[in-house]
Amino acid sequence: MNIRISRSAIGALALTFSSGAVTALPAFAQQSAPGVSSESVPVMAFSDLADLATAAPMVAIVEVKKASRLDPERTGPVKAGWARAYVEAETKTLLAGKAAIGGKVKYLADIKLDARGKMPRIRKQTMVVFARPVAGRVDELQLVAPDAQVPLAYAGEARVRALLAEIVSADAAPEVTGVRDAYHTPGNLAGEGETQIFLKTANGDPASIAVVRRPNGPPRWGLSTGELVDIEATPPAPNTLAWYRLACALPAQLPASAQIATDPSLRQAAARDYALVVQQLGQCGRQRVF
Repeated sequence: MNIRISRSAIGALALTFSSGAVTALPAFAQQSAPGVSSESVPVMAFSDLADLATAAPMVAIVEVKKASRLDPERTGPVKAGWARAYVEAETKTLLAGKAAIGGKVKYLADIKLDARGKMPRIRKQTMVVFARPVAGRVDELQLVAPDAQVPLAYAGEARVRALLAEIVSADAAPEVTGVRDAYHTPGNLAGEGETQIFLKTANGDPASIAVVRRPNGPPRWGLSTGELVDIEATPPAPNTLAWYRLACALPAQLPASAQIATDPSLRQAAARDYALVVQQLGQCGRQRVF
C-alpha cells in the first residue's frame, strides 16, 4: 500500500545518496522472509559489502518496525522495478560511527519489488544499515546508497565487524586509485628479475607491489604499504580490505603511461608481472548493478 508523506517530511530525512555510480543489491537480498535460517540466505559478495562499508561514516544493526511504500511522484526518480520506502526501525547495535544515534531511527531506502510488482514485507527483519548521521537529528539516518539497507543474515555480522575493524586499523591498506610507475630490473641469471609497481592512492600514502622471480621457482609477489618496497611481502588474503582495494581498483592491464623503461623487453617483462598480479588477485566480484 502506498502512503502519502508530505514533501517537507521526506525532505527532512535528507535523502542524498552517494554521488557517482549507484548500485543495487540483487533482488533476493531484499526479500528474505523473517524466520528464514541463515543457511538458506545467500552470502553478500565481499566487494559489495566493502563498497558500502568504506563509504559509510555510520554502520548500525536495526530491526525494522515499519516500512511504507511512498507515492512515486513524491520521492523523486526511482529505478524501474524498485520502490522507495519510508522505514522506521529500532536500533540494536552501533557498529561504527562517532555520532549519536537514537534508539529509534527513520530513513528512506529503495527495495526491490517482487514478481507481482509488490514491495516485500520487511517488518521485523534485522538489517544492517550503512549511513551518514543527519546533523541535529539523532533519530534520522541518510543511507549512503539507495540499497544500503541490507539483511544482516545476507551481510553476515561477523564479516561486517571484521571489515569495519580493518577499515579503522592504523595500518589499513590505503584506497588505491591507479598505477603510477612500473619498472622491471633483470637479474644476473636466466629467469631472474624483479618488477616494482608503485600505486596511486586517494590520500597519497605509499603503496607498492613487488614481483620477484628466481630461477627454478615460481614467481612471488606482495603488497607493501610503507615507504620501502618489501620484496618479502606477501599477497593480501582474499576477502580482506587490502585484497578489495587491489582487486577492485587495479586496471586489467598495465597502463603504458606507467612504464618507466623504454627498452621493449623490460616493458614486456613489467607487463607480464603485472598481469600475474591481476590474475592471482582474481575478479573483484561485484554483484550490485544498477
